[in-house]
Amino acid sequence: MTLAETASPRRDTWNVPAAPLRLRGVVKAFGAKKVLRGLDLDVAAGQFVAIVGRSGCGKSTLLRLIAGLDAPDAGAVSFDGDADAVPRVMFQEPRLLPWANVIANVEVGLGARRREPNARRRALDALAAVGLADRAADWPGTLSGGQKQRVALARALVSRPRFLALDEPLGALDALTRIEMQSLLETVWRHEGFTAVLVTHDVAEAAALADRIVLLEDGAVALDIDVALPRPRLRGSPEFGRLEETILDRLLGRSGRA
Repeated sequence: MTLAETASPRRDTWNVPAAPLRLRGVVKAFGAKKVLRGLDLDVAAGQFVAIVGRSGCGKSTLLRLIAGLDAPDAGAVSFDGDADAVPRVMFQEPRLLPWANVIANVEVGLGARRREPNARRRALDALAAVGLADRAADWPGTLSGGQKQRVALARALVSRPRFLALDEPLGALDALTRIEMQSLLETVWRHEGFTAVLVTHDVAEAAALADRIVLLEDGAVALDIDVALPRPRLRGSPEFGRLEETILDRLLGRSGRA
């Protein structure tokens, strides 16, 4: 059975629980500039949270702290005390190895487990989940931008992560490819059940994917909205439009609107 064929939306096949996230009093500064100011945030296991905000508000810094790529100056980032909940990261650039074929790039996500007997099968299953099973032997240079990001997603998924951090992974794609990738990401998340935190500048993307949208201003949470819209989201619906307007009104400093 491949990842894409998994019937349950919540990891019954893998029997590995998603990881909850807790941040308490998180502070991060670069020189005299304090980017995060005592930030508190809880993300439930299996939840999909989108982080939005103006440039420089601390979104990417927050994601790097969550992913363990940086350490906070004060406060704590934890996965409910679970040291085994190692987050995986998907970046804006696919960061594929040009000298390795597609399947080998996916196997990189297994780390030391690449030597296990079932490593190749797991990598092939991850490629099947993103619709690229037939490109396993190809080289990254022969792929389109969207296909490269699919490989990057497969590489992140092959280790069966409990937590996935997404740093604007679709930002460089054209509009149609971006919507297709959003749909793929939602489908894979629903099938695997990992916890996801997405940083994005695209309010429509946040509204399409997230269970919650968190807006950062000046290094703190300024708005935290539960998204109750049914899935898949209808972008042209009045409810979707109202959610976008609520976020944009705050981002753009507009007043007098619901």
